[in-house]
Amino acid sequence: MKILIIDDEKDIVSFLIRGLKSKNYVVDAAYDGERGAFLARSNHYDLIVLDGNLPNLDGLAVLKEIRKEGIKAPVLILTVEAEPAKKGEMFRQGADDYLTKPFLFDEFVWRVEALLRRPQIRPEKSWRLGNLQLDHKSQLAIRNGRRIYLTGKEYALLELFFRRPDEVLSRSQIMDNVWENNADPFSNTIEAHIMSLRKKLNLSGEIDYIHTFPGRGYKFSLRRL
Repeated sequence: MKILIIDDEKDIVSFLIRGLKSKNYVVDAAYDGERGAFLARSNHYDLIVLDGNLPNLDGLAVLKEIRKEGIKAPVLILTVEAEPAKKGEMFRQGADDYLTKPFLFDEFVWRVEALLRRPQIRPEKSWRLGNLQLDHKSQLAIRNGRRIYLTGKEYALLELFFRRPDEVLSRSQIMDNVWENNADPFSNTIEAHIMSLRKKLNLSGEIDYIHTFPGRGYKFSLRRL
């Protein structure tokens, strides 16, 4: 799952990024409204965390812009303003939830998880392909009873494959969904992580469900064709 945080308070952003990454979310950040709106338009995000008061373009304007562009990702508003009229306008323009600063990180996570449980993007309790299972709650892969521990990026990559089986995913699609926006698109990080996943998932004689299509990308499937 990939989250965008748009907030000009860098200490808060840094705190939220550390906490979310510890739970294996992929996180991008923007510190003003114009940059945040640009990232929201340019990338796929499962959730947007939006400060109500931003430089260059305020939170309400950002919200209006991304909804006008047809972006349907849930939006969690963070703000020091708690006036009912302000909240009402945010909800009318397409906000999904509202959290007033200061807040506890635990409450923030509860609201994030509640928004991500909505039907259109709800993570399943577990996924299965053949004898390979990915458990969302424990964030472990399990194969033939063998518990396979994954790094945060390995888990996010395997989750993307489970969410989009039998589809050839290009490097750019994988980068957009699993890596932060500032990642180097020309590095070999995708290849390195896929190699690591294969080593962890496939013991001798076990089928490799990750298929490489040179020049096109990768497909997660029981069969190559």
